[in-house]
Amino acid sequence: MRRFLRSAMIVFSWFVVPYSRYTNIKVIRRKLPPIRSHLLEIPAVDLAKLIRTRKIKSEEVVEAYIERCRQVNPLINAIVQDRFEEALEEAREIDKVIAMGINSVESMEEHTPLLGIPVTVKESIAVKGMTNQAGRVFKTPQIAKSDAPVVEQIKRCGGIILLVSNTPELCLLWETYNNVTGQTKNPYDLKRTPGGSSGGEAALLASGASLLGLTSDIGGSSRLPAMFSGIWGHKPTPYAVSFKGHHPTSDFPKWGDFFTIAPMTRYAKDLPLLLKCMNDPTGPKLTLDRAISVHGIRFFFMDNDGPSGMMRPLSRDLHAAINRVANDFNAKRVNIRKMKWSLDISLSAMLTMKNIETIYHKTEEGEQPKTVCKETVKYFFGCSDSILPSVIFGHLQNFMKIIPNSRHKHLASIIDALKTEFKEMLGNDGVFIYPTFPNTAHQHYQIYHKLLEPMYMAIFNTLGLPVTNCMIGLDRRNLPMGIQVVANPGQDHLCLAVAREMERRYGGWVRPPSEDSHSSSGSSKQRG
Repeated sequence: MRRFLRSAMIVFSWFVVPYSRYTNIKVIRRKLPPIRSHLLEIPAVDLAKLIRTRKIKSEEVVEAYIERCRQVNPLINAIVQDRFEEALEEAREIDKVIAMGINSVESMEEHTPLLGIPVTVKESIAVKGMTNQAGRVFKTPQIAKSDAPVVEQIKRCGGIILLVSNTPELCLLWETYNNVTGQTKNPYDLKRTPGGSSGGEAALLASGASLLGLTSDIGGSSRLPAMFSGIWGHKPTPYAVSFKGHHPTSDFPKWGDFFTIAPMTRYAKDLPLLLKCMNDPTGPKLTLDRAISVHGIRFFFMDNDGPSGMMRPLSRDLHAAINRVANDFNAKRVNIRKMKWSLDISLSAMLTMKNIETIYHKTEEGEQPKTVCKETVKYFFGCSDSILPSVIFGHLQNFMKIIPNSRHKHLASIIDALKTEFKEMLGNDGVFIYPTFPNTAHQHYQIYHKLLEPMYMAIFNTLGLPVTNCMIGLDRRNLPMGIQVVANPGQDHLCLAVAREMERRYGGWVRPPSEDSHSSSGSSKQRG
C-alpha cells in the first residue's frame, strides 16, 4: 500500500505539474501595492495599548485595514464578504466610550484586551449575519444566524469583526479555491498558493490586510497556510478552544480530539493575546500569562519522518534552516521510529470518524441527497458544483470501511504508544521541532501530487498535541520558510514562548514584494 501511494503521487505529478504550469500562464506577474500606513505594522498587543490610552483611535486603525483590504483583495482574492461599514461604526462607538473615561486603562486591559482591534474570520466559522457555507455552492446563501462561541468571546474582548475569508469547499484541501469565491493567491508570488484550508486568512495577514485571524485546523489547515505565507499559526490543545459553530462539523464523540478552531497572527507576540481571548471557559485552562524563559526549555528535533520513505525529504533550504534552528537552540536529535506510521494512523483515525459533514451528508433543503458514484461521474463530465476533494472524500471513507477492524485496532495501539513516547520525552518543559512541509509555497494545484506530505502536520492532530508553525526566514526564492514547534497537551505556552524567541532571533514576518522597489530589496535580509 505504501509503495502504491508513493507511485500514485508520481503518476499524478505527470498530469498535475503541466496543468499547474498551464493555468499559471494566464496569471499576470504583479506585486502588491506597498504598505503606506504605519498603523498596519504595529502588533496587536501594542496597538491595543495605544487605543486604550487614547494615543490613536480605533476608527483610524479600522479605516487603515479596510483601505489595505481594498488595495490587495483584487490581487489575492481572499475576502468572501466584508462588514466594513458596521466595523467602522463599532470603532466609533468604542472611541466614544474610551473618551468618556468610564473604564480605567487597567480595567480595559483586563476585561477587553482586544478593544478596538480589527479581527478577520475564516468563512467556515459562524459570524452572525455573514455567509457561512464553507465554500459550498448553494442556491440560497447560507447566512449564520448566530455567532460561533469563539466569535462571541472575541467580541466580548473588544475585537471588531472585519470580514470572513476564503476557504476550500468544506475545508477539505491544503489549497484554497472553491466554486463560489474562486482561488486565493499567495502575496509573495501570485502564481503560488497560500495553502489551505485557511488560505484566505493567511493571505490577508501576510499582505498587511489583517492582524489577527480566526482559523481552523484538523490536518494542518492553520499551520500550512501560516508556513506558506510567512506568519504564525497555532493548533491549540484539544478542547482549549470551542469547536462549535463551524462547518464542517461532526457529532462524533471524539471530533474535538482532532479538530479545533485556531489562532493565526502576523506577529508571534500576538499569539498569546489572541489565544487567551479564544480559550473556552469550560475547556482546559491554558497558562498563557506565565513568564517563560527559553533557557529552561529542553529541545528535541527531527528533520524527516523517520525511516518510512513515504513523505518527500525537505528541500535543501528547509533542511539547512531546520538544522540551523536546532543548532541555535541546542536541540537534541531524536529518532522516533513510530513516526513512520504518521500516514497510516492519521488516515485511520480521521477517516473512520462517523457523521462528518460532507456534500453527501448535508444537502440544501428540498434537494435529493448526493451519491458518491453519481457525483463522481458528474464531476468528470464537468457538471458537479463541488471541487475534487469533496467528491473523492466519500470514496476514501468507503475504502476505510473495507479495512479489517484488526488493522484499525493495531494502528490505534501505535497512536497510544506515540502519545506515551511524547509525554515521557517532552514532560512539562520540552518541545519538539519538526518540519511543517517539505517545500515552500508551490504553484497552484501542485498539492494534488503531494497529498502525503501534509502528514507532517496531521500526525499532531492525531496525537492531540499543541503545535505552532514558526516563521524562520526566506528561502533562495524569497518564499517564507516555517517549522513546527510541538509540546505536550496543556503546554501551549511553551510553543508560544519559543515562537516569540524565534521571531526575535529570525525577524518574523517580512513584507511581501511590492510595487515599491525598496520593499523587494529589503525582503531578502531574512534569507535562511
